Amino acid sequence: MSNADTVIKGNVTADPDLNFSDNGVARLNFSLASEYGWKKDDNSETKTSFFDVVAWRKTAENAAAILEKGLPVIVTGRLEQQTWQDKETGKNRSKVVLVADSIAVNCFGIDGIQRRQRGAGGQSRQPAMAGSVPAKDPFDDF
Repeated sequence: MSNADTVIKGNVTADPDLNFSDNGVARLNFSLASEYGWKKDDNSETKTSFFDVVAWRKTAENAAAILEKGLPVIVTGRLEQQTWQDKETGKNRSKVVLVADSIAVNCFGIDGIQRRQRGAGGQSRQPAMAGSVPAKDPFDDF
C-alpha cells in the first residue's frame, strides 16, 4: 500500500453499473454504505456514510461478475476529486470518489446475505443463501 491508499468497507447499495468506452475500456460504478457505531450513555449509536466507487479495466469486469446489492465488500484505492460544471445552473460542482485498485468480498459480514446465483453469461438466477454450495463455481468464468 502506498501513502495515498484508502480502505473502505461497507455494503453495496445497488447492483453495479458496468459500461465500456468506445475503445473497449471497462468502467464499473457503484456505491457503498459504510456504517460506524459507538456507545453513548449506554446506548448504541450508528452513522451511515455513502461513498461512490469507480473501478476500471479488469478490476471492473471481475467485480461486475460478483458484486450485487447488499454484498459486504472491502475496497482499497485512492480518493479522487471530480469537478464539472452543472449543465442547468452553470455552477461548478465536485465530489470525491474512491477509485478502486482492489475489491474483496468481506466474508466476515456475509452471514445471512441472500445471493443470486448466476448462470451462463453472468445472468441472475434463483436466490441462494450465502454459504450454500452453488450449482456452479462462480469463479469458473474468471
